[in-house]
Amino acid sequence: MPAKKYKRVLLKLSGESLMGKMSYGIDPEIVAYIAGEVAKAVKSGIEIGIVIGGGNIFRGLSASKQGIERNTGDYMGMLATVINSLALQSALEKKSVYTRLQSAIRMEEIAEPLIIRRAARHLEKKRVVIFSAGTGEPFFTTDTAAALRAIEINADVIIKGTRVDGVYDSDPEKNKNAKMFKELTYQEVLEKNLRIMDLTAITLCQENKLPILVFNMNKKDNLKKLLSGQKVGTIVQ
Repeated sequence: MPAKKYKRVLLKLSGESLMGKMSYGIDPEIVAYIAGEVAKAVKSGIEIGIVIGGGNIFRGLSASKQGIERNTGDYMGMLATVINSLALQSALEKKSVYTRLQSAIRMEEIAEPLIIRRAARHLEKKRVVIFSAGTGEPFFTTDTAAALRAIEINADVIIKGTRVDGVYDSDPEKNKNAKMFKELTYQEVLEKNLRIMDLTAITLCQENKLPILVFNMNKKDNLKKLLSGQKVGTIVQ
């Protein structure tokens, strides 16, 4: 097995990744699969923080178009991320992976308050830390939350799990001739409008020299291969 390339990572998952083939909600089989892939990485010695979106349950931006106030809709979206995080925590613990759930909105009955020093200590003890409720403030996406948490915990890289093999010049699910990029700069991502993460998240990563790796989470053992230093997906740096 190749030498480990990363010691501490932040895994970003979309809420939609938990849906499987469903039109909304959480598919228990998919959550169990993701937990299994994370468990393999943890057993190899990698320290992992996770941020999950809430789009499979509720999107604040979409709600604002339906007449719900934007900041109210965003808080509703943050609560959706907590639901997803609880589902993943449960699945991880069934795989015998120690986890801690932290929330940027205080709800002590189900999650620790967000305390970065405590999170870092959990990671040192090889516990998976799931960061929920986004940034705790409206008008920011979970992409931005992922970038922020990755910087705060001194992660080596943000790993964004998707259902395609990397970053393409067009949607590979719609265009069979779409070209995949192996490497990109932050500036190229912005100039080409590739939308792998939102503008704020990309800017945060660029300013803090934090690489972003985009890969296919649905391919078995891809996460473990990537973390062991094998070339998987697209790297932005």
